[in-house]
Amino acid sequence: MKNNNKALACGLAALLAGSFATGAKAQLANNLAIDVRAMSMGHAVTADPPGIMAIHFNPAGLAKLDGRRVDLQFLAADFSLNSEFSAPPDYNVFGFSDDPVVCNDAPNDGVDFCRDFKTANSTIEGISLYVPFINDTVDLPPGPLIAGPLPAFSIRPAGSKFTFGTATYLPMAAGFYRDEDDVGNFMGERVALERITYLSPSVGYRVNDELSIGASIGMSFQAVALEQDFRAPNELLGFARVLDESICAPFKGESNIALDLILFGICRPEEGLGPFKNLASLDVKMDQRFSPSYNLGVLWEPHERFAWGAVYRSAAKTHMRGDYKISYSNAAQETINGIGGSATGAIALAVLGIPSRVAAEEVGRVSMDLTMPASFQTGIKIRPTERLQFNVDAVWADYKEWDSFDFTFDRSSAVLSLARLFSPGSTSSRLSYPLNYQSTWNLAFGASYDLTGRIQLRAGYEPRASAIPEDRRSPMVPINEAKYYSLGLGYKWDKDTDIDLGIAQLRSKDEIPANSSCAANCTGIDNVVYNPYAGLDIKTEATVTIMGLAFRTRF
Repeated sequence: MKNNNKALACGLAALLAGSFATGAKAQLANNLAIDVRAMSMGHAVTADPPGIMAIHFNPAGLAKLDGRRVDLQFLAADFSLNSEFSAPPDYNVFGFSDDPVVCNDAPNDGVDFCRDFKTANSTIEGISLYVPFINDTVDLPPGPLIAGPLPAFSIRPAGSKFTFGTATYLPMAAGFYRDEDDVGNFMGERVALERITYLSPSVGYRVNDELSIGASIGMSFQAVALEQDFRAPNELLGFARVLDESICAPFKGESNIALDLILFGICRPEEGLGPFKNLASLDVKMDQRFSPSYNLGVLWEPHERFAWGAVYRSAAKTHMRGDYKISYSNAAQETINGIGGSATGAIALAVLGIPSRVAAEEVGRVSMDLTMPASFQTGIKIRPTERLQFNVDAVWADYKEWDSFDFTFDRSSAVLSLARLFSPGSTSSRLSYPLNYQSTWNLAFGASYDLTGRIQLRAGYEPRASAIPEDRRSPMVPINEAKYYSLGLGYKWDKDTDIDLGIAQLRSKDEIPANSSCAANCTGIDNVVYNPYAGLDIKTEATVTIMGLAFRTRF
């Protein structure tokens, strides 16, 4: 019975950690909406940097720009995230199978097994954004997220080998909200994830006619916001339901010395725990206003039909701080306080160093040191004919650095006091959450064709590898192995002005069989952290569609 209490609070602490991890995981969808021309070339532009946005893709490319230039980017992104949940044969949690996520029976029909299983679907209603000035999320009407104009400027003084520039762009910007009754709310009812580079002083230097080098410093804003329900369909909570509905049924609401001594106060609450109940809700917001990073690039062009480039993007160290609030359900409060209110239960909790009472809400401050992984990209440009060009890049990202995430809280709580018993490296005010991610390599391909002297057609393809091991996948982060397709068009308006159009789509599908991922559906008595769909088969599908227009001119 003490284990039921520990499982509940440990799971809540793990959910808090996993929620913050979500913000970082979104970086797995990086480079999606930074430059329209790069987007339409499958991001294979290290040897062919796109105008002023060479700041990100290869700052050495700035050296190719002369005079004073300005780029304005307009971007629209639409997110479609779908999850499907179904029960495999012989599905049950400690003998119970009436999970409302997959059971079509009427609720509270007095039967503890499901007679009519269904396939449940989860989708998002629209896009959410975190607004720094009000420190809160805003739900946008259904439809695409539109950003722009995102400006970039560069200047090369007459006769100089140096080109200077700066740009505003979005290395990461995503968010969504679901309906309050959506079955996917245990993996995020409202999420906002942002990294915005608002200033990026950069320089490109032309060493000679063939070689250029460059560097840029990115000054960025990072934010994570999440609202989420919590449940734990685990064997411990299945046993808690057996106690509540069988053993405790004759003693509901009673309290006397004999019951407290024998049952640790577990029969006190009017409403007991169960594996399929919503146990709590979480609301957390964290941000960092200044998060610096740098890019270093080199570009070698020995011939007009061949070029090689490389760029190193540094890790970005971020110290995010913010607030969290955990709102406990009535069943969770009554069970925890019932155990703590009995003599024997209070003694047992005191021995474990755990508070014997929990309020309806727990609030406080939390901080996290997060390092956005470094990356390296290198590639070539080949022009086999005057009109046709092919680009090929290799991309590496150091996600292996994310072995675990560590969080520091401003106070001890029941949740953290219990979590330290289950998570090595954790204390009553510090939580360590394991991830075990892996670094990735992938290729990217781009092609362009000069249809006329003014019009250029473009296409790109990028098969992206997954940094998330198969045993850590979840519907909370549905972008794993992905395919990226893009098309574009460049139009030369006049000798000083270019207009780029582009459309791209990222698609990712995944299947997570029951008991295969301990970040979603693991079963077993020791898998409380965090498996809200324990024992269920899960399918996920994510589609990100991006459209863009860029206006580039010299003045």
